[in-house]
Amino acid sequence: MDVVYRAAHLFDAHLVRMALEQAGIPAFVLGEALLGGVGELPACGLLAVAVPPSCGDAARTLVETLPLVAGEARADAPAEPATWPDGAQPA
Repeated sequence: MDVVYRAAHLFDAHLVRMALEQAGIPAFVLGEALLGGVGELPACGLLAVAVPPSCGDAARTLVETLPLVAGEARADAPAEPATWPDGAQPA
């Protein structure tokens, strides 16, 4: 298995997994079962999204296009703030 994304949160890991699966790439969340032992284990570096080696390049390309972390600056992100569909500004 090729790790294509290391997630900070379980939600991020599953969102990436679902995006990959929607694109036809089989994906798996690794380390999810370890979250129950957070009191005994270091709380970082536990979660990863992995794909079969034959899908690694396509998966990495897709993951690079995803807005993965709220507030994370991306080179291709628009400079203007986001708006809600009804035109209101998020708080």
